[in-house]
Amino acid sequence: MKKPSLTRHLAAVFYDFSLLTALLFFATALLLPFNSGEAFSSRQFFYPIYLLVVSFFFYGWFWTHGGQTLGLKAWKIKVVSDNGKTISWRQAFIRFIVSILSWFFLGLGFRWVFSTRKAGHGTTFHLSRVFFSNSPIN
Repeated sequence: MKKPSLTRHLAAVFYDFSLLTALLFFATALLLPFNSGEAFSSRQFFYPIYLLVVSFFFYGWFWTHGGQTLGLKAWKIKVVSDNGKTISWRQAFIRFIVSILSWFFLGLGFRWVFSTRKAGHGTTFHLSRVFFSNSPIN
């Protein structure tokens, strides 16, 4: 099973981030009428939580239904569980949390991906793999 290159990973991340940004704008627009059309303040703790939930469902839906977000599909990358099937919602949740933590530590997960033989930082935590989708699943 071939691991995707760092360039391919980052391109997929950028693609998905662009789509997620548009989705978060839409999700915010849906919520604005409940805030009298005003911007959200830092005292309204539910708003960032709402955005995290929307983000999780964006990634979780794609990961659990085919293993590919639109960015992953465009760059021919796929996420599967160790048994070769699509990951579960539990695995998707753990993958999402680990990915967020990775970004907080300046992309430590990407460094880990390319310093180990396994296909990704999430492999250790939730038994899934990321691979170049033109290669067969072993």
